[in-house]
Amino acid sequence: MTLATIVLKMGDGFGKTCAIFFLTLLFSLPLGMLVAMLRMSKNRVVATVTRLVISVLRGTPLMLQLLAVTYGPYYLFGLTVARNKLIPVVIAFAINYAAYFAEIYRGGIESMPVGQYEAAQVLGYTKTQTFLRIILPQVIKRILPSITNEVVTLVKDTSMAFTVSYQEMFTIGKQIANSQTSFVPFVVAGVFYYVFNLLVDFGMGRVEKRLNYYR
Repeated sequence: MTLATIVLKMGDGFGKTCAIFFLTLLFSLPLGMLVAMLRMSKNRVVATVTRLVISVLRGTPLMLQLLAVTYGPYYLFGLTVARNKLIPVVIAFAINYAAYFAEIYRGGIESMPVGQYEAAQVLGYTKTQTFLRIILPQVIKRILPSITNEVVTLVKDTSMAFTVSYQEMFTIGKQIANSQTSFVPFVVAGVFYYVFNLLVDFGMGRVEKRLNYYR
């Protein structure tokens, strides 16, 4: 099999890799904010339960969570395994990354000076207005480097979908490598991931520069 053929075949799987990446961000970023709010709840039961859930999600392998979400319903309830593996894969990724984003959000929110809230209260802002108009924009600016690190990690983590036989780029590369007894497909995969990460890093870097409006 020629190099061009390998690249074309793996290019088909690259579309599915992108689907995992973008759908995970679409769901995990807002879900992470919701989890962060629950984590900071004044209700001790809610805060404790949320903290425990975050601990489990961050303390167990993503690979294990992928297997649990994909095959767990079958073993526990006798339900049919989803034909479209993209659904359980995105669910597992979104839940896992939401836990990491939640802690990043929480750190950013709790780092804001109390004086910001007091000043907003004096100016007549409600709690919701204070958060959305004053706190959140500053939090986003502060946490963006940490979010960028997680997004870069997500690009590489998409390869874990091979554990549930989802035909993304790495899975296809692994199949070609096994059939051709060649290491070339892994090199091609590495180049794909590296270029993808370069683009992500460049895009996030531009956003960071746009937000550094005082420099």
